[in-house]
Amino acid sequence: MTKYEKFLKRLLSRQSDTDIDFDDSYFLLNRLRFHERVSGDYHNFSKESIVEIINLQLDKAKAKPYQVKQIRNLLHKYNLDEELR
Repeated sequence: MTKYEKFLKRLLSRQSDTDIDFDDSYFLLNRLRFHERVSGDYHNFSKESIVEIINLQLDKAKAKPYQVKQIRNLLHKYNLDEELR
């Protein structure tokens, strides 16, 4: 199992939202072809077919737990988790 597959499994299983790396979350959104715009400390991700905007903010090399939850909900709502497998 690759590092990416382990990350995706951990993200989708809700094991630990406080222990998700910022870089892994960043990589996931880029892999899903989200467009990034940086504004100060915030990385704003958007996609043409998706209404919501995801904001990531670095917190000691980790993504903030509420942002991890937003990513997971977005994956389920738009069936993006199927696209990743």
